[in-house]
Amino acid sequence: MSNRIVRINELVAREISDILRRRHAAEAVAITILEVRVAPDLREGRVFVSIVGDEESVADRFRWLQRLAPEIREQLAKRVVLKFLPHFTYVLDKSGEKVARVLHLLDEIGDDSGAKAKASDGEVLS
Repeated sequence: MSNRIVRINELVAREISDILRRRHAAEAVAITILEVRVAPDLREGRVFVSIVGDEESVADRFRWLQRLAPEIREQLAKRVVLKFLPHFTYVLDKSGEKVARVLHLLDEIGDDSGAKAKASDGEVLS
């Protein structure tokens, strides 16, 4: 990937995040723009977002973001001057949930092995 595309990706991510924070602060508080990937021809792009909350609120916020996409693109066109402004597809990134689940499972394993170690030392488990 060229240095130019990397700079465009970072600029677009920063600007989309700023648009959400300034114009829709209350609704966008749980939304984080993780990454933007723009195609080298500047025609298409993907915006990877993470949304905090339970499954229902995440789905609601994601639908809200998708409905807001034309307005975000319009505001972005005023802020970023490119030969072509990409058409963005928003992608919900659930890797944060997976990380939290793995960490929770590791904590459970650590608790179980600690309890077994105490039991092997002759202590009574409750």
